[in-house]
Amino acid sequence: MHKQLISLGFFFGVLAAAPVLASEVIPVETTSSHGQVVISGTVVPYKEVTLSAQIPGTIKYVAGDVGDSFKAGDVLVAIDDSELRAKRRAAVAQLAQAEAALRNAQVQYNRELWSPQSESPSRMPGMGLPTLFDNVFTKNMGDMMGYGNPDIERHSDLVARQTGVRQALSAVEQARSAIAELDAMIRDARSIAPFDGVIMKKYVEVGDTVQPGKPLVDFAHVKYLRIKSDIPARLVSNLKVGMVVPAYLDVGREKVEARVAQIYPVADDKHHTVTVKFDLPVGVKGGPGMYAEVLIPDNGPADNSRPKVIIPRSAIIGGGSLPRVLVVREDGKTEMRVIRPGSPYGKDKVVVLSGLKPGEKIVDHPPVGASSGWSPFRH
Repeated sequence: MHKQLISLGFFFGVLAAAPVLASEVIPVETTSSHGQVVISGTVVPYKEVTLSAQIPGTIKYVAGDVGDSFKAGDVLVAIDDSELRAKRRAAVAQLAQAEAALRNAQVQYNRELWSPQSESPSRMPGMGLPTLFDNVFTKNMGDMMGYGNPDIERHSDLVARQTGVRQALSAVEQARSAIAELDAMIRDARSIAPFDGVIMKKYVEVGDTVQPGKPLVDFAHVKYLRIKSDIPARLVSNLKVGMVVPAYLDVGREKVEARVAQIYPVADDKHHTVTVKFDLPVGVKGGPGMYAEVLIPDNGPADNSRPKVIIPRSAIIGGGSLPRVLVVREDGKTEMRVIRPGSPYGKDKVVVLSGLKPGEKIVDHPPVGASSGWSPFRH
């Protein structure tokens, strides 16, 4: 007890000797109430896609720069397709040739069907006699003596002509498929805006050589914005799709109403959190990538034996991914500590769920650039 009084006397003695500063050391307050938990999140577009190259080639056209707006169906990036178009012209010529071969095969089949080659005098044994004598005598005599079978010969000729027609059809289909494949590749040479939006990020410039899979641009629909946040699994049961919760964006700390739009069905197995998306009102200040906070209701039982800590908002150091405060140690120096803020308390204060303990002291209105080891006192 005596040692504590000496330390306290030294503390106040140094404080009295120090000049008045904007920053001041204050003890944390405590409360046993609860209601909401503040969860950090990030503002994201309503929809976002990454358009990638589907064919190899050289970039010949980029529609605009980051931030430019486009309508659905506009060409955003185009790859040089001159070689593909040359191949398509060759494929069209092959198709015309295949169609001509098909017509000839069909004519030959019809000819064999209605005028069999097996009955033509030119294919009979012949004996230098007139055609009429061949038809009346030579054909029947040759058949009777075993010099060929006209029925089998006709069947063979019909099958041969049918095979020719099928082969010609296959050649036509092959040529048409080659044209369809080239048309798809020519279509893939252009990256089309799938919806109204803006270019969020550009990965290529005119003249760059790309391979399939290379990202070209990030395109997003930013008329409507959302907050994407990872919510502790124990709090997700307090949320339902369509539910409205308070939220704060990192622009003027203006309070907005966010509606629960989507709750992922599976929790992260490492962090034990569930991703939740909240729709923001149209026209809200801010943009994708901004820091945001969402107030999630905490319906768990109150634990009066473990009071919660309350600190002024002015003691919280922002600018990073996680809120922090400067905690004053017994030696008068400070250490930077990450905290987890909870629900607002009054007008200018907030409940701290973790990171601080009752009885600790913190620096209110910390100076810009202060870090661990900084002393709030001047000797």
